[in-house]
Amino acid sequence: MVVPIELSQTQNITYDITIDSLPTLTFDRKVVIVTNPTVAGFHLDTLLKNIKATQLNIITIPDGEKYKTLETVENILNECFEHKLDRKSLLIAFGGGVIGDMTGFTASLYQRGIDFIQIPTTLLSQVDASVGGKTGVNNKYGKNLIGAFYQPKAVYIDPEFLKTLPEREFAAGIAEIVKMAVMFDKSYFEFLQKADMKDEAILKEAIRRSVELKAWVVNQDEKEAGIRAVLNYGHTFGHVVENETKYTTYLHGEAVAIGMVMANALAVELGLFTKEEAQDVKDLLENASLPTQYVIKDVDDFYEHFFLDKKSANNSIKFILPQGMGNYKVLKDIDESRVKKVLRQFGGE
Repeated sequence: MVVPIELSQTQNITYDITIDSLPTLTFDRKVVIVTNPTVAGFHLDTLLKNIKATQLNIITIPDGEKYKTLETVENILNECFEHKLDRKSLLIAFGGGVIGDMTGFTASLYQRGIDFIQIPTTLLSQVDASVGGKTGVNNKYGKNLIGAFYQPKAVYIDPEFLKTLPEREFAAGIAEIVKMAVMFDKSYFEFLQKADMKDEAILKEAIRRSVELKAWVVNQDEKEAGIRAVLNYGHTFGHVVENETKYTTYLHGEAVAIGMVMANALAVELGLFTKEEAQDVKDLLENASLPTQYVIKDVDDFYEHFFLDKKSANNSIKFILPQGMGNYKVLKDIDESRVKKVLRQFGGE
């Protein structure tokens, strides 16, 4: 099945997201695959059997969020120069969200921009990170604060790659699926409550519905000027959790799960979400083996971290909250005392 991205409102960019077995890909140009040792060990041979190119090279970078830095991007760039890539060359991101973000960012920089495609191998990257053209790296101030909106030429989602995914990584992807349902589609949330994600047909259906929702959002708002910001539900809180734990304790999807629980608590405090709805979300996350607890040690410090978030502007924090299941509300200037009251529910003093 094919889901189109059509950015007609901004740049007339179109490309397809293909959800199926990986096809044979033929390129009349130089190609570099960017991957990590884990993905390469499981799947690189499969990919190489499906690619034909004028020249094909592989760049392997360390595995993990802590390597999502400008230094790693510079290392990828240096190897691209060593392989003498030109403006017609192509990068292939073969891995999870970290690989996709850094490969896309590198492609946006190399000789002022070359093509890249996404072949995501984790559930999180298949349903979210590979779709929509967000690229970037982390720094000491926060997550993805350095980057660019740079669209791939194609995305190939093959659920077969998920069979080697560790259970924890698989669960992290479910967090992003739940995010989509809570924000945009109550019937999808109800589907997920009953879904056995180990069933291949159900999993493929979940991937399809998530990708279609993400594409629908991106087609309206490529650069997060409006509705696309809603996809950051759970992220405003989750990014602080990641930053406080130095990106070493939680996978991104796990931090988002915690962030959704915190956002829901704020929505309940503001009368936007019922306690029952918040519990339904928490139950679904916990059934997927995702963390929902986090102890905030310093409420004031946690609160100050919000101002480093990309969605904050003019010293104002933007919160994306559920307004009933399947609907959302974006709020700014929520009274600081009410936000801190909610944060104290998570153990802070």
